[in-house]
Amino acid sequence: MELRELVALLRKRWLSLVCFVVIGLFVAGAYTLTLPKQYTASAQLFVSTTQAEGTTAVNNAQFAAQRVKSYAEIVTSPEVLQPVVSELNLPYSAQELAGVVSASNPALTVLLDVTATDPSPVRAAEIANASAVQLGRVIENLETPNAQAIAPIKVSLTDPAEPPGSPSSPRTRINLILGALVGLVVGLGWALVRNALDNTVTSPLELDQITSAPILGAVLFDANAKTQVLSALDSKSINSEGYRTIRTNLQYINVDDPIRAFVVTSAAPGDGKTTVACNLAIALAQSGKKVCLVEADLRRPRVNEYLQLNPSAGLTEVLAGQIPLNGALQTWGNGMLKILPPGVIPPNPSELLGSHQMAQVVANLKREFDVVILDTPPLLAVSDAAVLASQADGAVVVVRYGKSSCDAVRNAVASLEQINAKVLGTVLNAIPAKRGAAYGYAYGYGYGDDTNGKATTPSKVAKTPTAPNDPANTSA
Repeated sequence: MELRELVALLRKRWLSLVCFVVIGLFVAGAYTLTLPKQYTASAQLFVSTTQAEGTTAVNNAQFAAQRVKSYAEIVTSPEVLQPVVSELNLPYSAQELAGVVSASNPALTVLLDVTATDPSPVRAAEIANASAVQLGRVIENLETPNAQAIAPIKVSLTDPAEPPGSPSSPRTRINLILGALVGLVVGLGWALVRNALDNTVTSPLELDQITSAPILGAVLFDANAKTQVLSALDSKSINSEGYRTIRTNLQYINVDDPIRAFVVTSAAPGDGKTTVACNLAIALAQSGKKVCLVEADLRRPRVNEYLQLNPSAGLTEVLAGQIPLNGALQTWGNGMLKILPPGVIPPNPSELLGSHQMAQVVANLKREFDVVILDTPPLLAVSDAAVLASQADGAVVVVRYGKSSCDAVRNAVASLEQINAKVLGTVLNAIPAKRGAAYGYAYGYGYGDDTNGKATTPSKVAKTPTAPNDPANTSA
């Protein structure tokens, strides 16, 4: 993984990482609270030699330095600790006391530091002092095999232990730091695993890699989409700017033979294809074109709901020959659009949409309107969209950020290509606002005015998202 990808992953999963760090801190703190407090006290001994005849002070010092390292190991012996247990009346055996008493020799010195640990600070100091004194006695006895002789080694208590003012364990700060680090490592591992298992489309680059179709535009996530579906009506919003970008890119797909009729579909339900279809129809109508929006999803139609139309006869009745096409069209938005509602839901949508009558309806609408948009069911659920795409000039596939899987999008586009239906492009829908900014969606890409006021032409039409888009992302 490259550094840029790792940074992108951290930005994407930062909240999860923070949660893991907090959990690590909590666990470490809870564990620390369960540990009993321990106090550590230290006493210091000085080892020297008695100057024998014919020896020098230097020789005596070297002798003491060589022997003192071995004395540190004696402190845990029963000869040292058993008298300490008896003297202090400790609730330990000599063997148990050996686990909390130790001695060390600082480098290049003839000093011995005797350390004792106990839940009581006072008793810790008492044990350290008693052990140090008893260690000195044992050392002197060991170095004097002849009881009548003078001990060649003298051990003096130079720095008695004092009751410590604060516990030596548990080490709260260190435990919390370790807990946070463990939480961070676990969080990073979880983020890497989840990222490896995530097969959804989460960037225009991924979408561009899984299909050869151009990316017509991107739509940012809108939390108010369920209550304010028609965001394209607000001409000053980023939402409407996004749909105008898609509209512009559609016009550049085939300049010599402009797109007159196209299908809006998706790989799976819930990707927002009906929302895109409605807002794109509005954006096209705002440019002065004569637009007709056809609700060709005869399984789960949503256009009536989003445009707040009253149920009436529609496409089904036209295909059945019950009413003429002009009699089924409804005017919406003070003449802005013409809508062909679904009509009664039939038991055989695929047969109706694939019929000669449907092809004739599409042909008649193309003659009457500048642009015809057909909202259709998802491609992987049924074949309706693929059939209609072959009758129209092509299909626009809506892909939902973080929901549509790469395999689903790849299979959906392949299903269109297998029947030689043209894939006009894709729309990446419901991108989180922060992700949209990170991908560089901004006004003026490709189709803005330059500093001289002259229109500019993009060098790569519709291959990269051209503006920040923010429209809705409802479930249809």
